[in-house]
Amino acid sequence: MKISIVILNWNGAEYLQQFLPALIRYSQLPGVEIVIADNGSTDNSLEFLATEFPNLRVITFDQNYGFAEGYNRALALLDSEYYLLLNSDVELSENWLEPMLDFMQKNQQFAACQPKIRSFHKKDYFEYAGAAGGFIDRFGYPFCRGRILSTTEKDSGQYDTTTPIFWATGACFLVRSKLFWEMGGFDAAFFAHMEEIDLCWRLRNSGYEIACVPQSVVYHVGGGTLHAESPFKTYLNFRNNLLMLYKNLPASELRKTMIVRFFLDFLAALHFMFDGKFANAMQVFKARSDFKNMRNNYHSFREKNKQSKNIPEIYPKSIIFDYYFGRKKLFSDLTSTF
Repeated sequence: MKISIVILNWNGAEYLQQFLPALIRYSQLPGVEIVIADNGSTDNSLEFLATEFPNLRVITFDQNYGFAEGYNRALALLDSEYYLLLNSDVELSENWLEPMLDFMQKNQQFAACQPKIRSFHKKDYFEYAGAAGGFIDRFGYPFCRGRILSTTEKDSGQYDTTTPIFWATGACFLVRSKLFWEMGGFDAAFFAHMEEIDLCWRLRNSGYEIACVPQSVVYHVGGGTLHAESPFKTYLNFRNNLLMLYKNLPASELRKTMIVRFFLDFLAALHFMFDGKFANAMQVFKARSDFKNMRNNYHSFREKNKQSKNIPEIYPKSIIFDYYFGRKKLFSDLTSTF
């Protein structure tokens, strides 16, 4: 067994200084290598690595290729049974890696997994981007065990069972290399955001499973590259979500889902306007426009690849409606519906 732990770094020298020592200290297992792929950083990341960690393998790119293509380029240079994609702003502790590796070795039908993700700033609470495993609703809105929309739960051990999930977070993402490439890797057109959900959906459409292994625990800072209110982040989230739906939904569901999403996206833009976030509202409309122009590129993808109707981790209702009108703020409020 060989596993490559890969951090895709972009101007993250401060995070590398803060979190890299613990990664090295707690990852000294047979067959494990640590790789830093630098995505065209303009800070002192490369100088810091050369001075403080001269023995680490560093891959350098001439520009920022984004999360999706940056990882595709880096992973293509590695020869490992497993890839573990790790954000630079993740704090690790002893025994963070072994439970995930053990689970993957014993459960060959699972293509990927994630640990339990807690917040670095509130360590007894789940972190937004991943929590205890990701799901989506029928209209493509992601949520997690432990986090629905803006509500994050306190971790009281309520989600400590290893369980199948729909998507594993890119903040700490363990995947079989063979299956990563069989699926075509990340979709480079996404640039960043939701590329891991899209990959997991393709894996699920192909019959493989994804899991959260909560015996592994990490702590994520989050928002280190793009702030949550960034208009560009709004654009990527809306555009990529629409592309993901177009790629992966079966034909029998695609048209009606897109009709509903048209109205939901319009309401989201209005919400941004009422909050005074006019740039974000404009990015919703730009995302929809660009999606219309890009979807033609995926006609052949839809013809060649499976779109499964029977994925139990897709919530059959609207998480937006249930959250705001059904007062379902916790994942445990939804379990009877799955």
